[in-house]
Amino acid sequence: MLEMKGRKIAKGKASGEALVSTAPISFYGGVDPETGIVKEQGHPLEGQKITGKVLVFPTGKGSTVGSYMLYWMSDVGTAPAAIINQESETIVAVGAIISEIPCVDSVDISKIKTGDHVEVDADAGTVKILSD
Repeated sequence: MLEMKGRKIAKGKASGEALVSTAPISFYGGVDPETGIVKEQGHPLEGQKITGKVLVFPTGKGSTVGSYMLYWMSDVGTAPAAIINQESETIVAVGAIISEIPCVDSVDISKIKTGDHVEVDADAGTVKILSD
């Protein structure tokens, strides 16, 4: 097990399978809120479903409407279980907070691999990798 300390962005605790992207994600136009599938052409996660995953990516990008897209996904049940960023910018931070998606940043995301079982305790600012 590896435990990393980060910074709490949005409160809460969640665990699940990690889905890792090396590229920033835009929730407005880059992810279908009704299905939870990444639709941005050429994105490393194109065609993959983020629903229920611990979504790991460097930072967000795009329109501030992305915050609302995360809220929409939460409302219809297609949101990720938790978000881990290298650096949460305003779009992801606000989206996670209003959607009640646990979110931590200031974490070395290179240590997390797709398929790892990860526990996020945003209240404590910790990320635990339970499998690798």
